[in-house]
Amino acid sequence: MSKAEIGIIGGSGLYNMPGIQRVRRVRVATPFGKPSDAFLLGELEGREVAFLSRHGRGHVLMPSEINFRANLYALKKLGVTRIISVSAVGSLREELKPLDMVLPAQFFDRSTNRPSTFFGGGIVAHISFADPVCPVLVDVLSQACASSGVNCHRGGTYICMQGPAFSTKAESATYRAWGMDVVGMTNLQEAKLAREAEICYATLAMVTDYDCWHPAHDAVTVDQIIDYLNRNAQNAQKIIRAAVRQMPKERGCKCGSALAHAILTDPKKIPPQVRKKLALLLGKYLK
Repeated sequence: MSKAEIGIIGGSGLYNMPGIQRVRRVRVATPFGKPSDAFLLGELEGREVAFLSRHGRGHVLMPSEINFRANLYALKKLGVTRIISVSAVGSLREELKPLDMVLPAQFFDRSTNRPSTFFGGGIVAHISFADPVCPVLVDVLSQACASSGVNCHRGGTYICMQGPAFSTKAESATYRAWGMDVVGMTNLQEAKLAREAEICYATLAMVTDYDCWHPAHDAVTVDQIIDYLNRNAQNAQKIIRAAVRQMPKERGCKCGSALAHAILTDPKKIPPQVRKKLALLLGKYLK
């Protein structure tokens, strides 16, 4: 199995990563089914990376159809220790303008019936999720935005809605009243699973529009949104290259030991098939 160090998950508008050298396409089998697509493995800025199109090539998967567990398990299997997750979002704040980037510090879940844990079936684990993104990775992305000349806002909350329909005006107004900053449909599940897999995770949120709360919302055309997606994708590619180039070689955060005190089940009670299924995640704790 080919290995990578840094994972890049591309969202709406970012379906490939130009600049990857010695690229090869690899499919990864997991006990949770098939990932969204084959992974592009190769070298970017001197580091081994794995790129995955979250919605699949041609954008064929709705947010609720994405197999998040397979995607994150596969990245773990490839050896990935850090994930940069790129996501198109709607802005809930006037100051977060289309074409800006946001590095959310928090997530709020309004999705339904989406598996967001590897555990169950005979094993219980409760991760700490008070601070759901890796501070070191956010630092790197913030510096990468600055060096790339892209306007970036650090902090705020990403509210994860079910979709695939966008917000009603009542929902959008409520999210604003709650103090939410951007709205998307995918990153909450990724963040939880990355923490369970002990992988550093951060979101690079690309603002495409003002959701439907803004007075000028009806003046925004489909052509404008597509233009914003394309321009955001170009900026995201510059930021990712800069972030990979600036990424520390060693991890000094707590993400790599997230399961150290999270497993509550008596090891003797864990079913053999579950132990085998999750050996990639639990091997160092269940010896």
